[in-house]
Amino acid sequence: MTAALTTRIDELAREVGFAAAGIAAVPEPNSPEDLDERHRFAAWVEEGRAGEMEYLKRRDDAGHLVRSSVRVALPWARSVIVCAANYNSSVPHSTDPAPPGTGWIARYAWSARADNGTQRPSDYHKVLLRRLEKLRDRLAQETGPFESRCFVDTGPVVERVYARYAGIGWVGKNTCILNQKLGSWLFLGVIVTSLEVPPNAPLQLPADRCGSCTRCIDACPTNALNGDRTMDANRCIAYLTIEKRGAIPEDLRPGIGRQVFGCDICQDVCPWNRRAPASADPELTARKKLVNPALDWLAGMDQPDYERTFNGSPVRRAKWSGFRRNLAIAMGNSGQTRFLPRLLEWAGDTDPVVAEAAAWAVENLRRLEYEGERL
Repeated sequence: MTAALTTRIDELAREVGFAAAGIAAVPEPNSPEDLDERHRFAAWVEEGRAGEMEYLKRRDDAGHLVRSSVRVALPWARSVIVCAANYNSSVPHSTDPAPPGTGWIARYAWSARADNGTQRPSDYHKVLLRRLEKLRDRLAQETGPFESRCFVDTGPVVERVYARYAGIGWVGKNTCILNQKLGSWLFLGVIVTSLEVPPNAPLQLPADRCGSCTRCIDACPTNALNGDRTMDANRCIAYLTIEKRGAIPEDLRPGIGRQVFGCDICQDVCPWNRRAPASADPELTARKKLVNPALDWLAGMDQPDYERTFNGSPVRRAKWSGFRRNLAIAMGNSGQTRFLPRLLEWAGDTDPVVAEAAAWAVENLRRLEYEGERL
């Protein structure tokens, strides 16, 4: 029954646009799997590795971390369907040579769809949610009604845990789910359901194929990755440029390099991603103008330009203040003194976060210029 259900879910998921799918049982309360996941998540939070992401620290009335176990928030949950969408694209990586004075926006935030011959930003949350709901409805027509909730990055589910249980892939040393054929360029969406499946399904978890490779750990400029398949959000460039509000710690700014929104370095260097296929998903194509964008172009935007350019895009999550803060740091790391007039202007900005980052960037550019002249 489980094999037939898994096969059918994969078939239906592909019909609605996903690249892979599977289903896994929610571990029984106090089972070894349940206790292990609760402990790992709680330890990660208690060690302060979640940074300022308060939604990850939310607890229920009994004091349990809501995201430590699906059953904490959804007691009726018995299984989780995990679906993966490939967002890879055949364009350069952040680690490839790039024109001077360009920034980097994370690959996942490039997503677009064709609209009357032009590209429009597409929010992967909405794209995947529509597909999940179609899959759920089609499955219910065959199995009969069941209780369910669909989530894309918003639910009380640690998606990569269930992606592993459901056979999508293994957790790589870069903390991403890695699929042997698709790599890690995967959006994950889940359907938490009341469908009963045997607790030992799938029968065999995907093999860990990272081996002795540590390229992702070694390549991280801010040393955010730990050897235990976890990362310290406080040091992660993606967290710092997207979720972090206010000033970014000065000692981490040089490591941010040209990253304006998010970071792909730990995925770009992964050997499994070098052989991963490019996506043909019509709703998740790459907006070419966001690949190696000129810092001049981004810094020349006013707030209406920013909101118009990134309307419907994940880039809006950084907020206007965070976006300009990130730009100032990227310009300060660029070694391009042509950015000094813009940075000097921003150093007097009414936003203290932007002003402080710009003042640092001015000093960093001058330091880099001085060191270059000495060499």
